[in-house]
Amino acid sequence: MFKLLLALGLVAVLASANWLHATLAGSGHTHLQKEDCASCHLGGKNVSAQQAGMLVGSQEALCGRCHPAAIKVSHPSGFQPRNKPADAYPLDWKGDLTCSTCHDVHGSSAGLMRGNKSGKDLCFACHEADFFRKMRDGGASLMVGHLSRGADAGAVVLDVYSRQCMDCHSRNVDPRIVTSIDRNGIARHAGSRVNHPVGANYQKAATFGGYRPRRVVEQKLLLPDGMVSCVSCHQGYKKDHGKLVVTTAQSRLCYECHDL
Repeated sequence: MFKLLLALGLVAVLASANWLHATLAGSGHTHLQKEDCASCHLGGKNVSAQQAGMLVGSQEALCGRCHPAAIKVSHPSGFQPRNKPADAYPLDWKGDLTCSTCHDVHGSSAGLMRGNKSGKDLCFACHEADFFRKMRDGGASLMVGHLSRGADAGAVVLDVYSRQCMDCHSRNVDPRIVTSIDRNGIARHAGSRVNHPVGANYQKAATFGGYRPRRVVEQKLLLPDGMVSCVSCHQGYKKDHGKLVVTTAQSRLCYECHDL
């Protein structure tokens, strides 16, 4: 009798999953609709109906398989927040803030965002104003969304993260942090002698020699879509915004890429 009930339970779960998948597939716009459920959720004949919805790993690990750059430069996740977010932004069963706190991972809305808040309003759903006032730029750099395309999405050579950086830094009222990118793709930092190319394909550059292998570089630095980016050297989504990923002391940051 128990085996029969278990079998019926699994049939119900599979039927529900198939109905959900068919419904989502019909929309043509739903995230993960073409993926196998078992790539993220427990599956197999020995899995109970109660276990079928459980994930096979942390959301950070699962989402990071397709969005490795977003995991590194987005809002921190996988931890228990000091204050409980608004009800529209659920924590997981452990009380942790995860990717799905802000994103509806099986949704179809722009950015898969939960609720109707964006930018500063989204930040204030969890944080008090004082949290941002303590930052050098008042938190402006953190309030544009970590997948925002910032300036013109058709901008040549620049990756999505550098375009986002330039959307603020190219017109910032603080002259100390104004940055421009010239026609040769060189990032010109205000008040600094350190000017460096962005938007360059790292692998292509490496063929000329004098560079470390990409797989070695990416152990510490971020190369979105294989391109040199603002976030290759600077930490993006941090309280200490803009801090270098590796110190420049004794040219250590340079040697992360350059094999001289």
